[in-house]
Amino acid sequence: MLESGLNGAQLAIRSILIVGGGTAGWMTAAALSHALGDRCAITLVESDEIGTVGVGEATIPPIKLFNDTLGIDEAQFLRETKGSFKLGIEFVDWARRSHRYFHPFGTFGKPFDLVAVHQHWLAARAAGSPVPFDALSMAWGAARHGRFARPMADPRSVASTFDYAYHFDARLYAAFLRRYAEARGVVRVEGKVADAALDGERGHVASVTLNDGRTLSADLFVDCSGFRGLLIEGALATGYDDWTHWLPCDRAVAVPCATGGEGMTPYTRSTARAAGWQWRIPLQHRTGNGYVYCSRHLSDDEAAATLLANLDGEPLAEPRFLRFTTGRRRQFWNRNVVAIGLASGFMEPLESTSIHLIQTGIAKLLAYFPTRDFDPMLIDEYNRVAITEVERIRDFLILHYKLTMRDDAPLWRECAAMDIPDTLALKIAHFRHGGRLVARDMDLFGPASWAAVHIGQLNNPVSFDPLLDTTNSASFVDRLATAVDTMARSMPEHGAFLQQIGASRST
Repeated sequence: MLESGLNGAQLAIRSILIVGGGTAGWMTAAALSHALGDRCAITLVESDEIGTVGVGEATIPPIKLFNDTLGIDEAQFLRETKGSFKLGIEFVDWARRSHRYFHPFGTFGKPFDLVAVHQHWLAARAAGSPVPFDALSMAWGAARHGRFARPMADPRSVASTFDYAYHFDARLYAAFLRRYAEARGVVRVEGKVADAALDGERGHVASVTLNDGRTLSADLFVDCSGFRGLLIEGALATGYDDWTHWLPCDRAVAVPCATGGEGMTPYTRSTARAAGWQWRIPLQHRTGNGYVYCSRHLSDDEAAATLLANLDGEPLAEPRFLRFTTGRRRQFWNRNVVAIGLASGFMEPLESTSIHLIQTGIAKLLAYFPTRDFDPMLIDEYNRVAITEVERIRDFLILHYKLTMRDDAPLWRECAAMDIPDTLALKIAHFRHGGRLVARDMDLFGPASWAAVHIGQLNNPVSFDPLLDTTNSASFVDRLATAVDTMARSMPEHGAFLQQIGASRST
């Protein structure tokens, strides 16, 4: 045991080089500096000349854990990133035109017996109840009224059944974390990476050379260079699995606009368009907008024109265009390089998972943190977990496209007819047969999320759970919807709550 400990100490990682800044780079730097302290030299190289994607402005609830772990005060974080609260995502025109539903954070009430709440709702609807499924969600109850408060701790209250995340300015978040990381010893180097050198023994990355000739070496490299994947692909030729046959959008155009229309709603909106979908993300100082689309069905000019015609207020910048290929690297960790964020792959932002995948990549790196021998067993397990995780998210995103009844545009007809992964086909079949939610290892999205999208996309079951006693279903649904609405109306308005906790830029 002593010998093993000594060997571990002798082989400890002494230096880490993060290639690339932005949200991925500075989240990584902040987390590693917090976890490792002064035991390891951490350097981040980035260039002010290279822009960041900067559209990852919506998140899901686990981001709270990341911030909490770093000891970040919520009000300060929201104030400095001009952020707002997020209770879920409203989907408009996805199942069919003039139809909408909400994917909430949290659950749909609480079951009063052994049967899931959505089963009681299905029975109540079959008996003629007019209560929409969304009305059973505390998150939507608050969101639809523009209200927000933190969940109650009392499990007996319906106000304990929701969760929340944030909208924020991704560039401001990166700057916030840069200050955090530099205060803990991270050294930033300005420059562009021009080349990478491999060692002759193991084929590991030994150093990178900047365009001015400087050389930076390290034991462990973290590739946060975005779509380019300068190390994971450029140096190590890891390979890429393309998923555009399932997720056909390959372009995006983004533009911020002045706050207008509905104002700072506590939720994200995704509106299906003829060749993709448009996002709306409300911040304290502006609204973020973008159109994610399929270039086979829409030109860049047409996409920009559609986006600009559907803004809440005046545009605040020129449209920015992005090109991407949805998919993943064949390995997220290859030799002594770990890819984080867009360098590891791209998952379109339909369910706000971009920043979450940065977070989980960092968490896995800390969980399987190596020594300089880079044990293949650790690397294999990291890759197994990472690949399973993104494939589960991939299936959840495909669900939105596959379960469409729209036939008014080629993209939607293609999506409705496309072949899908067997793992997803099984889940769709189970729900259609009896409203059952089949869980799989490392599903990021839980039963309530799957129920929201199945029902929202009109995947109507042909039967109920055989344990269901329908006698009290309609009464239960009515009481739950009333309790949700009553509690929601008692909450403060979203903007007022931000001011109340000192999170508003005006405080």
